[in-house]
Amino acid sequence: MTARAKLNFYDRVLRPDPSRTVVRPFEPNYPRDFDGGTSRTQETVDLIVALDEAELARQLKGVTLSLDENHRDVDAMLLRRFNDIAGRIEGADRITVEQQRLIGAYCSEEFAYEAAALFNPSAVLHPDQSGLPVGTIRFVMSLRGIGEGHVSSVTFRTGTWTPGGALLVDDPSPTSVSPLIDTCGRGEGIAARLCCAGSRTISETVLFPVLPSQTQGIEDTRLVRFCEDDGSISYHGTYTAFGGGQVRSELLSTADFRSFEMRVLTGQASSGKGMALFPRRIAGKYAMLGRQDSKNIWLHFSDELLNWAGGEKLITPKFPWEFVQMGNCGSPIEIDEGWLVMTHGVGTVRNYCIGACLLDKNDPSKLLARTPRPVLAPSPHERDGYVPNVVYSCGVIVHDRTMLLPYGVADSFTAFATASIDNLLSVME
Repeated sequence: MTARAKLNFYDRVLRPDPSRTVVRPFEPNYPRDFDGGTSRTQETVDLIVALDEAELARQLKGVTLSLDENHRDVDAMLLRRFNDIAGRIEGADRITVEQQRLIGAYCSEEFAYEAAALFNPSAVLHPDQSGLPVGTIRFVMSLRGIGEGHVSSVTFRTGTWTPGGALLVDDPSPTSVSPLIDTCGRGEGIAARLCCAGSRTISETVLFPVLPSQTQGIEDTRLVRFCEDDGSISYHGTYTAFGGGQVRSELLSTADFRSFEMRVLTGQASSGKGMALFPRRIAGKYAMLGRQDSKNIWLHFSDELLNWAGGEKLITPKFPWEFVQMGNCGSPIEIDEGWLVMTHGVGTVRNYCIGACLLDKNDPSKLLARTPRPVLAPSPHERDGYVPNVVYSCGVIVHDRTMLLPYGVADSFTAFATASIDNLLSVME
């Protein structure tokens, strides 16, 4: 029987935490047949303005007590929210600051963005690698959090890892900070700019759906540390924007995990899910993996980062654990032997397993080898959850010929394993 790759597992597990909340916009509306012409927001504002000073103060105190524990600069946050809607409020220029704060509170909601699940992680090298022991690296990890209404957001963690040694995932801040959002971003293809200047640590930043294409979520971000030909570094994350009825691929870009740009991918290939960008250009072109036909892994090249068309089928199901469907588990990793790609395969009873393959470094359209057996499969003690029988990753790190594999379990929580690159290659054929 063909050998399987040897994995080592860490005890560290990341589980959803319903106490982590973000404040996001909210406005009440009437059903269409009951819309009498005056908005419910205006009606609510009229009620607030009619409160006497004592009741106004009492209500504001309750809001502060409710939000202060998990959120920073609450008063400024509520005033920003009022300013967002002031143009739609009659007599806004006559409303006092105290009333503005309370109106901002009535037009906001607290959202537990990872109350139901925290999974499908992707890891990249942290921009700051200073002050670490020899052999240790610092990483940033994105995760998919699911909250009320099965809405997906992007949340982040940081940590350090020593191959063959310790894995430390930093405890997240108790505070979560909503980004300041400009949905009229300027520049090529920019759909939104998000500024997270209020975040003191990366773990405080939460990216929740802000565009019409994302009403049901930002799913499965695949982070990549991208190196341009001139040596400049940026971080990109391809993700699936789910609008409730349609899906499309979009791109998240940042240099520091404090400000982000969301850009729409165009071209026929952008309608697919699970796109993953190579970490550098190949022969002067951007390269991307995808799953445009919902079955096979495809390879695409483009002169433009945001436009993807055409492509060719690269890897097709061959082994029983991948007969139904294949896809990538994150961006390819460049090693001495070629491009290491972690894959997923779907088999019996819709089991999701993780495998691996190797592509030619100079010509990634050439498949050199692949794992005939899964590298990681659902285990008896890690199979139950929101979607049973699933292990899935959106991006790994390789350092000192060792791979750190963060992976989601049953669309519920996140676990960690490591593998030797030499061992992984030895079980490919």
